Amino acid sequence: MAIILLDRVVAFATTVRRVLTGREDVSRAAWVAVIAALGVLVATVMSVVGVLRTPEKLTPVTLDPAPSVDQVGSSPDTPRAQARPALTSPTEPVPPPAPSASVAPTTGASTRPAPTGTTVAPTPAALRADFAVTDNALLSYGAAVTLSNPGEVPVPQWTLVVTLPRESLRITGVQGAQASHDGAVWTFVPDAAPVPASASTRVTFRVNGSLTGAAPTGCAIDGAACAGLPGA
Repeated sequence: MAIILLDRVVAFATTVRRVLTGREDVSRAAWVAVIAALGVLVATVMSVVGVLRTPEKLTPVTLDPAPSVDQVGSSPDTPRAQARPALTSPTEPVPPPAPSASVAPTTGASTRPAPTGTTVAPTPAALRADFAVTDNALLSYGAAVTLSNPGEVPVPQWTLVVTLPRESLRITGVQGAQASHDGAVWTFVPDAAPVPASASTRVTFRVNGSLTGAAPTGCAIDGAACAGLPGA
């Protein structure tokens, strides 16, 4: 493209030269005008060539954004109308909500009527004790104490106390209770099972150490004297 333009410029200059040299009355001012026109033409051609060779150096043309509706409708000398706050009537104080009566939750509440009276568990009755000698040997004898429960409920706890005449006497072979002693006083307490209601249980043991004069001098169940003691 640049070569074609240069070729056209040279051809134009040659034609103008021939026209001017063919005339004898051409003034010096005309020559100056022709040379100036050629210079302008050459400068224009060079500019076009430079743009075609380096198109990336062209400065992009930026267009101004289109005016908005507010800018078109309002004059620059006239200030925009300011929005006025809407007239509101004075607000009346809102009364606080009335407190609601709280109702206790009735989770798991039974619809059955409450009992008018409370059931009291029956009290265990007082036990009775009967002492008896079951057999005699040379230096010992066997004894049994029968504990009777006349009540309607079992009696789990009781205390049987047997007093021997001398501390040298010993009690062995206890069954139906646990025994301990302090001198000649022997104390028996339940080993496991209570005395059943309207029934009886037995405590058996053997007294060792004497042929005669070894009978108990005292026997009591929960503080009440036993029946059946010798000499009582």
